[in-house]
Amino acid sequence: MPVLTRLVPSPLVVDIRAGALNDLGLILADQRISASGRIAVAVSGGSGAALRQRLAPQLPGAEWYSVAGGTLDSAVLLAEQMRSGHYDAVVGLGGGKIIDAAKYAAARVGLPMVAVATNLAHDGLCSPVSTLDNDAGRGSYGVPSPIGLIVDLDVIRQAPHRFVAAGIGDVVSNISACADWELSKRETGEQVDGLAVAMARSAGELLLRHPGTIADDSLLVALAESLVLSGIAMNIAGSTRPSSGACHEINHAIDILYPTRSAQHGEQCGLGAAFATYLRGDLGLTGQMIEVLQRHGLPVTAGQIGFSDEEFVAAVHYAPQTRPGRFTVLEHLDLDTPAIRDAYNDYVKHVSSCS
Repeated sequence: MPVLTRLVPSPLVVDIRAGALNDLGLILADQRISASGRIAVAVSGGSGAALRQRLAPQLPGAEWYSVAGGTLDSAVLLAEQMRSGHYDAVVGLGGGKIIDAAKYAAARVGLPMVAVATNLAHDGLCSPVSTLDNDAGRGSYGVPSPIGLIVDLDVIRQAPHRFVAAGIGDVVSNISACADWELSKRETGEQVDGLAVAMARSAGELLLRHPGTIADDSLLVALAESLVLSGIAMNIAGSTRPSSGACHEINHAIDILYPTRSAQHGEQCGLGAAFATYLRGDLGLTGQMIEVLQRHGLPVTAGQIGFSDEEFVAAVHYAPQTRPGRFTVLEHLDLDTPAIRDAYNDYVKHVSSCS
């Protein structure tokens, strides 16, 4: 009888613990990522640059590149600068924008990439996607996922609360995204990858049920591990489907309609997930999401991220245009503006009843 199996793309090394950065050089050598020590390190002008002085002695063969934010231009420039370096690997050291730029640049020059996170704001840490600002707004680009992920809890504790809590919103939104995927299977016959759903939903439910706060190491570890699982789920699916449904459509719409006012990615996705779950009629799960988001200081209404009700309604109405061909509860209900307004007003009342 034949044994059927499939290979699951995943990082070669995942190191999540206090003090992990103290062993960065050893990790790269021991895992055969860079035995020679010839690496390119991409850093931001903020948290990444502040760590350069600490890390430079253990990376004597590294060349350091300052990256000006998460834009397509900065990622392309980084790739051009690295072309003649003959490196073994690229290390992206910083927040999500720097890691996304480093992933894109590494893909252009054909090098493996190691993500060293200084915050846990969203699941781009381990995903096969780079989200970069471009002349048309913001685009998502397919790239190989990082070959390694290093999260030093001592560094994460120094990140702004908002940049860590946002990651919780992003991971919890997996639950809504998976529900949208299963809705599409019922309504359109779209194929669902059960393994991808199992990993993405498990990551979301772990954060939904974790009793701790981001002051607790146990929650930081759970969040970092959940971000890894989300990234692997997207690798398995070959798309962002297990982590991106109506929640992310709403997030993208906010970014497009209000580019200078948008909040953290995970903040918007968490709000989008709670509202999308309400639209699907699952009031019990909506209440759970609202409780968890509020407990971590994340927004559950438009006003809490600086938007009027009408602006949020406009974003929800526009949202299906951000992912043509993706079927979610928004496409299923196909609500007009007055209907969305009524649904959002009812949702706000439900939020009040849960508080």
